[in-house]
Amino acid sequence: MRILVVEDEVDLAHTLHTGLTAEGYSVDLAHDGRHGLWMARTGEYALVVLDLMLPGLNGYKVCAQLRREGNATPILVLTAKDGEWDQAEALDTGADDYLAKPFSYMVLVARLRALVRRAATVAPPVLAVGDLSLDVAGRVCRRAGARVELTPREFAVLELLARRAGQAVSKTDLLYHAWPDEAQDPNLVEARVSALRKKVDAAFHRKSLQTVRGTGYRLVDDRERG
Repeated sequence: MRILVVEDEVDLAHTLHTGLTAEGYSVDLAHDGRHGLWMARTGEYALVVLDLMLPGLNGYKVCAQLRREGNATPILVLTAKDGEWDQAEALDTGADDYLAKPFSYMVLVARLRALVRRAATVAPPVLAVGDLSLDVAGRVCRRAGARVELTPREFAVLELLARRAGQAVSKTDLLYHAWPDEAQDPNLVEARVSALRKKVDAAFHRKSLQTVRGTGYRLVDDRERG
């Protein structure tokens, strides 16, 4: 079972990595908010342990963005901010639990186990736009039941479009979603969209991935017009 720890205190992050690995978890680390957001978006984690005071993008914003995108991965906030308002804000932005520093490692592990038990009753999200589906946890794309092989970047672009189906999504949003550490060149998006059109549209004689002039792209259910 994979856990993502987003913590800018390097020593603490590595201590958690060592301890949780010994508990049998597979642990990945991120030391700033933008990198943590990118990693959490992959949908491959059973849990996210998230600090609030992060460089680049704070934990409140990371949590809120994940929830806006429909990412239901359980999040435990781990932070030195232990006031009641801080706890309430973290929970209101979508965190599932809260643990203040300094903390008991035994309590941390127990809370993680509790989050895993709760999440086990929830089916992993599958995004559907017409007969196009994306299994976010399994990273599998299907069109009309047929599996479509996508690269990780192509999947990330299509995932955001699917989460905002019917809406225009800017190239900037797509850049920050799929290339959070190198989000500068819009040609990156254009190249992936071109590849996606060949794989999920042209191969099935469809036109669901639309260009919105002056903005970006939109994913729609085009079956009635197909």
